[in-house]
Amino acid sequence: MPKPSLALSSLPPAVTAALVELGENLAVARKRRRESRQVWAQRLGVSVPTLTRMERGDPGVAAGIYATALWMIGRIPALAELANPALDHGALEQEVQQARRRSQRRPDGGEA
Repeated sequence: MPKPSLALSSLPPAVTAALVELGENLAVARKRRRESRQVWAQRLGVSVPTLTRMERGDPGVAAGIYATALWMIGRIPALAELANPALDHGALEQEVQQARRRSQRRPDGGEA
């Protein structure tokens, strides 16, 4: 059995909760389509135990498996949108703070 990953064993609780919710949502999507685990596992190219782990939100399941499941339910565009730079409020806030610091350092207080 492979050595457990430190990164996977020390995930922030919010990340763990989001993966569990994603897995549960994917399980609901499969059930609403009245497809068995066997059929979905085959379509994903994984074993039934791996599909079960994904539906539980296991962080050890490859991101590509989650992405393929999203594609299977027509939600793959949502994946790319998650890290859309236009929606990165943290980076925007940093840019604003840097601009404020630059303007405060100018002796005349004027703009560049």
